[in-house]
Order: sequence, then C-alpha cells, then structure tokens
Amino acid sequence: MKIHEKYISRCIEIGKNGLGSTAPNPMVGCVIVHNFKIIAEGFTSPYGSSHAEVNAINSVKDKSLLKDTTLYVTLEPCSHFGKTPPCSDLIIKYGIQNVVIGCMDDNEKVAGKGISKLKAAGCNVKVGVLEKECKEHHKRFFTFHNKKRPYIILKWAETANGFIAPVSKSEQKPVWITNPFSRILVHKWRADEQAILIGTNTVLEDNPSLTTRDWKGINPIRIVLDKNEILSKDFKVFDTKAETLLIKKTSAEAICTKLFEANINSVIIEGGAKTLQLFIDANLWDEARIFIGETTFKEGVKAPIFVGQLMSEEKIIADTLKIYVNN
Repeated sequence: MKIHEKYISRCIEIGKNGLGSTAPNPMVGCVIVHNFKIIAEGFTSPYGSSHAEVNAINSVKDKSLLKDTTLYVTLEPCSHFGKTPPCSDLIIKYGIQNVVIGCMDDNEKVAGKGISKLKAAGCNVKVGVLEKECKEHHKRFFTFHNKKRPYIILKWAETANGFIAPVSKSEQKPVWITNPFSRILVHKWRADEQAILIGTNTVLEDNPSLTTRDWKGINPIRIVLDKNEILSKDFKVFDTKAETLLIKKTSAEAICTKLFEANINSVIIEGGAKTLQLFIDANLWDEARIFIGETTFKEGVKAPIFVGQLMSEEKIIADTLKIYVNN
C-alpha cells in the first residue's frame, strides 16, 4: 500500500466514529503525520462542535512540530464560517505545509475554496487519494448536497415465503419475523442514521416507538406520513423520547423535498409495504437491507418488488441478511 493511501485509509477508519452524531455535517477523519509516525488523530464531533482537523490539531501537545507535518483528511477542509471557524484557517495558522485530501467537497459553500486557500498560503496540497473510498464513506453527505434529498435506506423483514406481515393479528404490535439479534442490529442502524420513516398504516397496525432502545445511541428523528391527519397523539411515535416530524405529502418526490428542507441527510424507511413500494417505484432509494426469516405465513402482505445489485449476504443465526444497492 502506498504511504498516502495508508494514512487516508486510517482517516476513513476513524471517521466512522462520527456515524450517527455528526449529521448534517460529514463524518470526516483526519490524521497528522510527523516523520512517518502518526502524532494525532481526530474525527468530527457531534453537530455544532469541532471538525476533525481541529480535533487532530488540538491534540498535538507540541505545536512546534506541526510545521514539519503532513495532514491527511477524508474531505476537503472547510473555508467558511458556520457553527465553527474554517478548518483551512487553522491549518494555515500552524504552518502545516503538506495536506493530503481524499476527495473534494462539492458543497457550494466549499467546492474547492478550501483547497485554493491552502495553496494560496503556500501549502502543498494533494487531492484524490482513495477518492472512490472517501466518496463512499461520505455517501450520505454527497447524496444530500448533490441530489437534494437524504441518503435513503429501505429496510424490511420478510418470511421464508415472501410476506412482510400477516393478513390480520390480534394485537396492535409487530409480529416478529426475525430473531432478537437481527432486531438489535436494526436498532444499531437506527442510531447510525439521522431519521426513520414509516407510513400511517404501520403506526395503526404496530404502534412502534422507532427508538434505539436495544442499542446505545441517539434516537433518530421519527418521520410519520399522515396525509389526512388521522393519527392520535396517543401513539408511541408522538411521545417525548425522540423528535417526530409529521408529513402530509403523498409522493416520494415531495416527501424527499420536505426531508431536504428539514436538513435530514439520511433516513431509514421501515414500512409498510405501500410506503416502501412508493419510493421503489419513484427510484428514490440508495440501499435496501432485507432480512429473511425462517417463519412462514399462510397468507399475508407481500414483500415489496424491486431490482437492485446484491452487495452482501450473511447469516445472523437462522436469519439471512441481504444488502442491495440501487444502480
């Protein structure tokens, strides 16, 4: 592995520590190298706090070393004032002469301005190291800014014979198709993403809470589709455990616009079948995560129909998890 790729790879690895807490900011990773040795690392703090470059620079005890270092970062350092000052200014302040960047930030507030500012200050800047991997790492951020919508993950569980729910049930709660370990993984995913979305019927049938109660993490923003405002505020999705956003729009495109306006970078769509199919038919999805359990129903609600590229398949005890991407 080439030396620059080695350190950018480490940036990607540590940047993942910000998953679930940095949105709508990107989960950037940064390392600072002195004489072929990493002397500092940093990743983006929760939204509104320090960026990765700032955290890395601040962790260097002897600041006099910085002028002889190389700073590696997954995404172009910002050049504008937001909730925090520009990272590029701090890099220049400490005289860091070499900066290696995974990929450019095409957010219009940055879009090469950070690179230009560093070069104008005399920094040697290299861009595009592990660019594909860095863009994949920042897929939520890039989807939001380039497509003007959140990164959309479809998720459902289906029986061995292709149903996601029975025709009827005796209680207002979910009928579990998967095992407890698969359900814990789903709660981890909820903690990873900024929001979770369901339709009216899912609220009426299951009365879900949509929290991360089986995993330690931040509860996602709950998005509830209710075009006719028929849902009582007594349902669990309207409790105080997490923020809830009610949307009355009926098309996938209009829903995506509302989510973009709400500054939501990523969303898991958990159902029901009509809601999932709505986004599939509009071709507005990026990933599909599908559990297949051992359970069977004699009859029920059929699983959504879609076409995607299978990226991975694994067993979780007796359950099968398949992950697809939309090409």
